[in-house]
Amino acid sequence: MTINIQSINFTADVKLIEFAKKRIEKLEQFYDKILSAEVTFKVENASDRINKFAEIKLRIVGDNVIVKKICKSFEEAIDLNVRAAERVLKKHKEIIK
Repeated sequence: MTINIQSINFTADVKLIEFAKKRIEKLEQFYDKILSAEVTFKVENASDRINKFAEIKLRIVGDNVIVKKICKSFEEAIDLNVRAAERVLKKHKEIIK
């Protein structure tokens, strides 16, 4: 699986990139036909503290899975996105069976 990471309006730290890659690679445990993943980080122009946007687009055989979250930190957003993607992939796997 190839993982592409893009950060908009800021430069992503190496720790953040490694964290995201590590968490996304674990999704292959739940569904082994993931072709690629695109991660987008963005800082929203909001006045409140919850302004870190993360989106994961997973290309799987025959479909795409897109999950988006806005949180206080990018790590929290990635964590919640991966959990949501996990649930979606498990449901997709059940449907295919």
